Amino acid sequence: MYTLSRRNFLNRAGALTAAALVPKVAQAARSTQVNTRGFFTIAKRNGRWWLVTPEGKRFFSIGINHIDSATLRYTENSHIWRDKYGNSMQKWLKQVREDLRDWGFNTVGWVQEVVTREVMNHRHSRNFTYEEYQWLDMPYCHMLPFVDFHQWEVETINPDFHSKGFEQWCDYVARAHCGRLVDDSKLIGYFYCDCPTWVHIRKDNKWKGPLFDPAKLKSEAGRKELKELAGQYYKVTHDAIRRYDKNHLIFGDRYEANAPLPEEVVRAALPYVDILSFQCFGNADVVNEKLGYWGKLTDRPVLLADSAGGTKAHDPGGPDEHRYPNPDVYGEVMRVLRDMPQCIGFHLCGAYLANRVRRRGLRNEKDKIHAEAIDRFTKVNRETSRWMRE
Repeated sequence: MYTLSRRNFLNRAGALTAAALVPKVAQAARSTQVNTRGFFTIAKRNGRWWLVTPEGKRFFSIGINHIDSATLRYTENSHIWRDKYGNSMQKWLKQVREDLRDWGFNTVGWVQEVVTREVMNHRHSRNFTYEEYQWLDMPYCHMLPFVDFHQWEVETINPDFHSKGFEQWCDYVARAHCGRLVDDSKLIGYFYCDCPTWVHIRKDNKWKGPLFDPAKLKSEAGRKELKELAGQYYKVTHDAIRRYDKNHLIFGDRYEANAPLPEEVVRAALPYVDILSFQCFGNADVVNEKLGYWGKLTDRPVLLADSAGGTKAHDPGGPDEHRYPNPDVYGEVMRVLRDMPQCIGFHLCGAYLANRVRRRGLRNEKDKIHAEAIDRFTKVNRETSRWMRE
């Protein structure tokens, strides 16, 4: 796989040196929102980027991803769903809200969960409805299904951004989703694609290849072509959202920070998104290098939208097994992000409930928590909330 020689040089030089060597991308003076009154927005205060609540208070998003109740409806444990929650999503989401608030989380990130991970069948659960977000009653982000060129997606062909059909689909998605969420002050903003394969692929989706041939990046004409292609994509999606929702932030794609990512793609996105979002798995040093690079380069708000360094396990074997993200790495990463002036939040790759595919969660499939682990996550989150208020 071809990678930019410039990028290789920057990686060798180190993130701090890189930021000094590369000219900064021009920063937007304001968000893409037409209306910010009564909604989450962004602001730079005393040299640091923050989310800002509808009440005008600074906000660092402490989120959790992957929240799916179907884990409680296996044949062996469905009695929990019936007896404890009465087959009620509303009642279950009340429990989710109480848990997340008790554990120090202030945001729900991406709710969809991995439900099958086979070679030619890798899918996620459905999104939440407007009504479910109201029952949840917490700040949240919502993913819009404009495209399916996620790095884990193995079934769908790559889209044609210049086609009439793509524009029609984006209009439908925005009409169906944003048209209902437009007035919700709890919604922070919208994600697009989860780890888009602009110039990289995974072994299971070799058949369709990356969206853009990385060999073309060796020429000026090729780099210009990629920037134009990405610009078309971000313009069509942005315009579709703003047709139906002028109020909420746009997070755009959740880039894979540990895969090749040409600057042309990010530069093309900047006029049409408010925050640069990244998945970045690894320890604190990896996150500091990868996320810090893009934060320093652009001086735009960045979100660690999905990350979990390592997994802890207790009671191995069957439904009693309890595997969860490593709270030590979580704390180390959070401290790095608090020192990164462009970072506006960290969303933990949970999940809330461990199913039999991901097999990792803060509750297991018997709906039990591991108290010692939860206490450690809670401590980190409360430290971060105190820092946010200082």
